[in-house]
Amino acid sequence: MSLPRASSQHSSSPSTCSLIKRSSAPPLHFQSYHLSSPLNKRVLLSLPFLPLSLEKLKKGCSENCSAFGLLNSHGEKSGSSVFPCSSPPSLLSLKNFEGRNGVVCAAKHSNSKPLTGVVFEPFEEVKKELLLVPSVPQDSLARHKFADESEAAINEQINVEYNVSYVYHAMYAYFDRDNVALKGLANFFKESSLEEREHAEKLMEYQNKRGGKVKLQSILMPLSEFDHAEKGDALYAMELALSLEKLTNEKLLNLHAIASRNNDVQLTDFIESEFLAEQVESIKKISEYVAQLRRVGKGHGVWHFDQMLLQEEAVVA
Repeated sequence: MSLPRASSQHSSSPSTCSLIKRSSAPPLHFQSYHLSSPLNKRVLLSLPFLPLSLEKLKKGCSENCSAFGLLNSHGEKSGSSVFPCSSPPSLLSLKNFEGRNGVVCAAKHSNSKPLTGVVFEPFEEVKKELLLVPSVPQDSLARHKFADESEAAINEQINVEYNVSYVYHAMYAYFDRDNVALKGLANFFKESSLEEREHAEKLMEYQNKRGGKVKLQSILMPLSEFDHAEKGDALYAMELALSLEKLTNEKLLNLHAIASRNNDVQLTDFIESEFLAEQVESIKKISEYVAQLRRVGKGHGVWHFDQMLLQEEAVVA
């Protein structure tokens, strides 16, 4: 940016801010600072100068020279640039600033108001948030932008997770019987039951974290017998498990939709990161188990499938 050439009649005026003449070094940018104390003059030498438009510098000088400008005009056209000021400025010469010279122009009576204005006033903006802090002891202090509909949906999902866990626990007890003795299936459903219970506890923890109230609901009594005349017990139980996983996924998607409808970004992120991806993996794994059990039938192949589950669990452990 080329600076205008100054006329000689303004170069000696006491009401002008003069900038130094050109040399061959690259130009420095200038910025506005306040010279209300000698400390600012000393700190100036250690601060980087950010770009500021020429129009803003002119405006700053025209408003009672409330700030000073620093400019090294190296690389500009020859001559001095002159900006009028309404009060006699004080000059501060800066030398040896990375091998360049500069001049600081400031008024004697500078104010502390920045040229750009105040961007953030925390004590003013927090007033409306103070109204959201409840004074009733029974109300949550942590609750913020958490809809009642989302709170109720989380409680419903907690009940879903506990019910599924209860069914898996009944399957574990069935396959662990001495007259069934399919240890691989028993361990698989036991781990599945613990996983669903952990999901319920994770939802309870999140409910409390957001300021909601956990309300546990009743759990239905599950089946105790899983033998099927045509499919056998292993295939019947695994198909039931696949149906439960898909139902759980449907409930989670419904919870996610409720959170999205209430613009609860934090709840949607929680459901996506903690549940949805894992649910897809569970559906895929149990679907493969169902396909394999359909191939082997309900005879001797079930025992080999059970041994495969034991080996997979041993590798994971």
